[in-house]
Amino acid sequence: MRTEVYSWRLSGDLKSNLEREARLRKVPVSAVLETAVRDWLKKGETDLSEEDAQCRLHAAAANCFGVVASGNSRRSETARAALRERLKRRHAR
Repeated sequence: MRTEVYSWRLSGDLKSNLEREARLRKVPVSAVLETAVRDWLKKGETDLSEEDAQCRLHAAAANCFGVVASGNSRRSETARAALRERLKRRHAR
């Protein structure tokens, strides 16, 4: 028995496609959505342990890590003033 409610906004095209699919299958839209979600969840299941998954995520994220070498060791402390000065020069007339 279904007791929980979940709602979200979607595009008009997607809503039309869902309604068309429900009509073709002769079932309510909720049944089409439930089938799609169950299939998606089954497909997403993996045999990775939580620790393995975290290691893979960290390895993937490590490719994005980097260092900004400005030569200014106080850059983070002076960032606000530097940004304001740049904006003032850019928009000065």
